[in-house]
Amino acid sequence: MRVRLGAALGVLAMLSACGGGGSDGSVTGGTPAPTPVPTATPTPTPTTSATCSLRARQDWALAQLREWYLFPETLPASLDPTPYTTVDAYIDALTATARGQRKDRYFTYLTSIAEENAYYNSGATAGFGTRFALDSTGRRLLITESFEGAPALAAGIDRGTEILQIGTSTSNLRNVSAIVDAEGVAGLNTALGPDTPGTARVFQFRTIAGETKTATVTKTDFSLLPVSTRYGAKVLTDGAKKVGYINLRTFIDSARTPLTNAFADFRAQGINEFIIDFRYNGGGLISIADLMGDLLGGGKSTSQVYSYTTFRPEKSSENEVKYFAPTAQSVTPTKIAFIGTGRTASASELVINAFVPYLGTNMALVGTNTYGKPVGQIPLDRAACDDRLRVVALAVQNSARSAAYYDGLAATVPNTCQASDDISYPLGDNREQSVARALDFLAGRSCSRISGSAGTAAQNARARFDERTLLTPASPSTAQREVPGLF
Repeated sequence: MRVRLGAALGVLAMLSACGGGGSDGSVTGGTPAPTPVPTATPTPTPTTSATCSLRARQDWALAQLREWYLFPETLPASLDPTPYTTVDAYIDALTATARGQRKDRYFTYLTSIAEENAYYNSGATAGFGTRFALDSTGRRLLITESFEGAPALAAGIDRGTEILQIGTSTSNLRNVSAIVDAEGVAGLNTALGPDTPGTARVFQFRTIAGETKTATVTKTDFSLLPVSTRYGAKVLTDGAKKVGYINLRTFIDSARTPLTNAFADFRAQGINEFIIDFRYNGGGLISIADLMGDLLGGGKSTSQVYSYTTFRPEKSSENEVKYFAPTAQSVTPTKIAFIGTGRTASASELVINAFVPYLGTNMALVGTNTYGKPVGQIPLDRAACDDRLRVVALAVQNSARSAAYYDGLAATVPNTCQASDDISYPLGDNREQSVARALDFLAGRSCSRISGSAGTAAQNARARFDERTLLTPASPSTAQREVPGLF
């Protein structure tokens, strides 16, 4: 079983799979969890219509929430499931009070055991393999990133591309703006089609170089690489100084080897200043968040706390302390600039927050304020129905016991530098604004602070810099929850 922290943060994958995904067994990540498997998981039984009826599944979900939910005082004393036509609708109603308090913003949800395990183990998903985003007008569809080994990139659709028209053939192409005007954002989701292999769409698009092209792109199964082979790990130069750059897309098991190899290279080159780019990272497995901490934790002793994981009082036996465990590949940072946006959540925030007590003013958050998710989910399985209930059951804290960042980390990190996500340049490019501001911080050059408040002025300030909205389907898959904008 695994613990996960993701866009819906999966911190603890206690039961059978991983938290935002996975299926090993860790409470806070890094090492196998010593936590016993919760007894709430039923022994698999043959599927019957009664076992997996809507009412049976709703009743089961309620029982898990009563036992494990981090905010039990917010659950209604009673709530008739009859009016709710899906399990998710009932769960949303049960967690409405916590959602109103910004403690559980749809982080508790139902998903598929098989689908989640496939994603967290190897990044397995299906689609075009690209991130779509709407600009500030809501009528232009832009590409913020495309993934290696997937059909969109093979067709020439990459970061900075604008999708002009969408159709099922060249004869019925429709302008993106016309689709949005007629049907809203839901119309775009419909136009892009279901995320099943074989679904083909014709795109007219304009590349970053200004060329207008038309291509048919067919959705396929592919494995999303958590660290890009093009720009995911590289050494940047700023004058005579070398800076290690890591762009981690998502916290899944297959990130372990590329991260370890990258840090081994940084260490061999004597690099001690780093840019960690989490700008689109919605979270994932805590075990990989712990690995990040260990790789950045050179010089830390095994008695120094990386993070605390805490459950509600009656489940305190599940609490865990994660200590640093440096490896042969670990580096010893003197400064770190973390790049984040409103899509940076969960496991990403855990890593950033963990270094505040240790680096203090030698670290910065660059970009815009983060999402704000200091809680995590455990997976509770009903195997007969392929149901995995992701329940917000724990909170994560750094060594100073700090976790009060429901409104993002901008007010928590000592230094911040406001910057745009500049899609006119590749990720990991010195000219891209967020990377440039990160280099400025590391070099001691000045920058403008990010507002850490949650008021209207702060939201307006974020809009000026974080000016695109990643497209999200009405019913996102596990991959789409953890990799915002993925289609």
